[in-house]
Amino acid sequence: MSSETRELTVQTRSAGAAVVLAAAGEVDMVSAPKLSAAVAEALATGAELIVLDLSEVGFFGSAGLSVLVQALETAGDRTVRVVGSFPVRRPIELTGLDELLDVYETLEAALAVEDSPHE
Repeated sequence: MSSETRELTVQTRSAGAAVVLAAAGEVDMVSAPKLSAAVAEALATGAELIVLDLSEVGFFGSAGLSVLVQALETAGDRTVRVVGSFPVRRPIELTGLDELLDVYETLEAALAVEDSPHE
């Protein structure tokens, strides 16, 4: 039995003015702290746009939703966007978190959208 496909990996890179976190694997109560730490590091860079690319995430539990809520609370006036696979988008939509969070189907779409001023 291999846990390779389930283990969460998070890679961080810059894309223009944005910081992109690309996660793959499963986000559950065991792996969520790893994602949370990566989000905190990305926010600490001071970047105006943080994009969480979760398109390669196969499972996204309630602990993952907590990471997203924490990211929104910590971001202040900065923008947090999510690129989500179906297993990621589904719990976001079911909980209504998509009302607070910008969710995209592709990384290209998340990076292409001009940031609208928050008022």
